[in-house]
Amino acid sequence: MILNALRKVIDPDLHADIVSLGFIKNLALSDGRVSFAIELTTPACPAKDKLHEEARQAVSAVPGVKEVNIKMTSKVTSTKDGRETKLLPDVKNIIPIASGKGGVGKSTVSVNIALALKRAGASVGLLDADIYGPSVPQIMGVSYEPKAAGNDMILPAEHHGIKIMSMGFFTQQNQAVIWRGPMLGKMVEQFLGSVEWGSLDYLVIDLPPGTGDVQLTLCQSIPLTGAVIVSTPQDVALNVARRAILMFNKLNAPVIGIIENMSYYVCSHCGEKERIFGEGGVAKASREFGIPFLGEIPLTTSIREKSDAGKPVVIFDPDSEETKVFTAISENIAAQISIQNLAEKKRK
Repeated sequence: MILNALRKVIDPDLHADIVSLGFIKNLALSDGRVSFAIELTTPACPAKDKLHEEARQAVSAVPGVKEVNIKMTSKVTSTKDGRETKLLPDVKNIIPIASGKGGVGKSTVSVNIALALKRAGASVGLLDADIYGPSVPQIMGVSYEPKAAGNDMILPAEHHGIKIMSMGFFTQQNQAVIWRGPMLGKMVEQFLGSVEWGSLDYLVIDLPPGTGDVQLTLCQSIPLTGAVIVSTPQDVALNVARRAILMFNKLNAPVIGIIENMSYYVCSHCGEKERIFGEGGVAKASREFGIPFLGEIPLTTSIREKSDAGKPVVIFDPDSEETKVFTAISENIAAQISIQNLAEKKRK
């Protein structure tokens, strides 16, 4: 009777009931007291509270039930689904954050998404693959001298609970990286295969802008879960973002969504939203390509100041509206990954 009641609870993203999905664990009954766990596919599930409440109500309505105790847990699904891979064997999901052009805030978005996933309870790594212009160390507020882990492996830095690797750890502040294309690909392969990433739910990769050697190396070396595209509302940025989407499509790498950054500015005096760079363009592009629109991020002084100071807003202003935006977007990304992984599992 309890399981039948729980079959009425539908996951809004996976479009199936939580019993059929295998979410119900450790169901126990004693003198009218019911306890069980709901094991979600990600700790960053946007429907977590909704599923908890609907399950509680459904079980409470069963005759004879006096008390309901529900524990919410998670086990992140994997893109690899049992496949053995030489590179990153213990990383379940690999999420490149891409843009067609520079200056759209991709690195700031990458850092705060990674931190939001970590805050939700996931194990997260962050790879700064922008070899020429690494900015993740500054935004994260971390400096690190790479250390050997043995077996020719390198230990990543750890900060705010996230494992981090960047070319910025290997160069001085006044030193430029002047490399030809093949050297970029080789460095990316080193970051993937020679860094002791360990077991991770998500590896977020901050890509350089454009459609060059780094992107090609990633797509050809590892099974990507899906790319996230970042664009501003400007027509020029959108036109180049379209090229990035087409590149991933051509390389048979999924695109799980697009984010609009610097979407609007909120006046500090009157509170009015002003769409400085235009409106609706990114949402239109998402419809054009049939990919999810993951959310819009405002243009704010707080995000800029905290990024410059090495104090990312998700950590240093956790109750802010900006953090709520990044949290919602990270939940949308996690949901899309779960949807994609379940669909792939069904196909197999």
